[in-house]
Formats: sequence, C-alpha cells, structure tokens
Amino acid sequence: MRISKSKKYFDENPEAKEKKNKYNTKYHQTKERKKYRAFLNKVNRKKGTYGNGDELDYDHDEKRMMSQSKNRSKKKTNETKKKKTKVTSGS
Repeated sequence: MRISKSKKYFDENPEAKEKKNKYNTKYHQTKERKKYRAFLNKVNRKKGTYGNGDELDYDHDEKRMMSQSKNRSKKKTNETKKKKTKVTSGS
C-alpha cells in the first residue's frame, strides 16, 4: 500500500500533526458538524445499515446508499475534475 504525501509530511512534522489534530477536534465539535453526523446516523439507522459492518455510506448528493469507497473517492474525483477543467490564459 502506498503512503500518501500528507501522511509522510505529518509523520515527519509532529508539531504540524498536533496543530491539525487540534483544529480537527475543534471543527468536529461544532454544532453544524454534530448536526450533520446526526443526520447521517439517522439515515443509516433508517436504512438498517448503522453499525452492521456492511461498509455502506449515505451519499447526500445522490440521495442513496453506496459503498464507502465509492462515496468517499467520488468526492475527490469530482474536485480533481474541477481543477483540471479550469481555463488558463495561455497567450
């Protein structure tokens, strides 16, 4: 398995890793994030997939259940496509 650039960076820079973890802790404690997690958990419970290890996630864009790997990689792929389609002035 290949190690990501960010993993290497944070392994080599413990101060940066600590700063990132503090930020993430604070961010995920906000009302907005708690409400969002609660919504996703509610949908998973309603669909019968909460905590059963079936590796399904609710995709709020497509309003359906899909595999975790597809749901999480899809968002990265869409961001990458947006970056590639930006028009640059070449003249």
